[in-house]
Amino acid sequence: MIDLFKNAYPSAEIYQQSVIEKEGTLFFMIRNESETFLVIGSKENRSDYFSFRGKRVEVEGCFFLKCDLSAHNADCLRSLFSFTKPVPAGKRNSYGLGDRLGNAGAAHLKAIRETGFFPVLAQQSIRELERTGRTAEEVLDAASWAVYREGYKSGFGADGDHLKTTEDIDLMMNAGFTMFTIDPSEYVVNEAINMSHKELMHHFENLPWNLLHDQPEKFLERVGRVDVLLHDGFKLSPSLNEILTGMVKYGRVITHTKMLADYIKQKWPDYPAEMELSVDETDQPTTLTEHYLIASELAGLGVDLVSLAPRFCGDFEKGVDFRGDLDQFRHEYLQHLAIAGMFGGYKLSIHSGSDKFSVYEVIGSINAGAVHVKTAGTSYLEALRTVAEVNPELFLQILEFSKKRFDEDKKTYHISGRPENIPDLSSMNGDDLKNLLNQDDARQVLHVAYGSVLHGQGEISKKFKKEIMNTLELHQDLYESNLVKHFRRHLRPFG
Repeated sequence: MIDLFKNAYPSAEIYQQSVIEKEGTLFFMIRNESETFLVIGSKENRSDYFSFRGKRVEVEGCFFLKCDLSAHNADCLRSLFSFTKPVPAGKRNSYGLGDRLGNAGAAHLKAIRETGFFPVLAQQSIRELERTGRTAEEVLDAASWAVYREGYKSGFGADGDHLKTTEDIDLMMNAGFTMFTIDPSEYVVNEAINMSHKELMHHFENLPWNLLHDQPEKFLERVGRVDVLLHDGFKLSPSLNEILTGMVKYGRVITHTKMLADYIKQKWPDYPAEMELSVDETDQPTTLTEHYLIASELAGLGVDLVSLAPRFCGDFEKGVDFRGDLDQFRHEYLQHLAIAGMFGGYKLSIHSGSDKFSVYEVIGSINAGAVHVKTAGTSYLEALRTVAEVNPELFLQILEFSKKRFDEDKKTYHISGRPENIPDLSSMNGDDLKNLLNQDDARQVLHVAYGSVLHGQGEISKKFKKEIMNTLELHQDLYESNLVKHFRRHLRPFG
């Protein structure tokens, strides 16, 4: 039947891993003239093709429905093929593969196959949705089509990242996401580290103890006796000041997280949801005492975390490798891992995980516990690498535009990139432009301006988005090759 279809569409490329026969009907995906379709074939002229919508085609007595990759058809796909629906990752090694353009999923799956990592293929924060002009449903649809195209039946996740409110949770729940990363940064009291003992006591005593299901005196009596061995003989014995500082800094983070966890359970009791807590966006690294307090209090309140993202030592800047002391990172990671093991063995989550190759080497060499890594912007940069190779004029326009947007767009990021450090562009050829994607300043300038490029105000952003997508469609094989190579480099150190 596929051969008959090929006779009618001789230029069409069949994605062989997508071919499935179900109830006497053949399903497969094709790429034809730089567009991708789902094709449903039958020897009978069906009145209903499992509710899919498309253009009917008859070829030598066989009947086909050629379907766009629409939202309606994505819903039908998930109803018919369960492997195209996201599922929870659980407490196993997992990798978040943010796809801001919606066309990187197939390459992500090619890279992650046989690695032992569970792919969280649909991963997008509220901020990313706003800056790209996409919906949560569109993000999940793109992942489902990628999974079907690649015939990937080992399960994938969908992470609603950096969620702050119940409205955020509802948005991602209604779209079908399964992982919910809580961002309680608005409840962190960063000033606690500089408070006097008197100020700490005042704030500590005024925490919402009714929500913590405790009392200040009983809490201090209980936690003040903490004396536990972590890793290699390291002992956690927090002082009174460390306990006060940690609770003042994170007490309302704990109650806010508990509130959101209860909301999920009460409103969506049968939903297959898992929750990550992100405390990485703070002014100072998360101390071991702070991690212990967060984990122990949430466990006591019945909150089960699949992963937790501390603020690690050093700098995890966007789009570049780790900047800091790797020996210190290794030592502290092992202690954080030991704390996670005390409270259910949740994963340690590496946020801003793109391109942190030296950190991957450390974690891979430890080979203990479980890890979740989050990447997003690095896939967008590989898209721009492809553009630089085949459409250098467009790439130059994007880079110049990004340089102009840098001062404004960097405000929500912790980065040190400087546009003035980008080499002079006037004499660069194609290879030079492509190699700019290996230069830290250029990477960060391009990274932070993605929202302005893809969904900013005015016609220039519409032009950029359209031309980027057209370029990547025309050169899909090169684009996917760049992505696979890049992510295999990410994954290889974990072994």
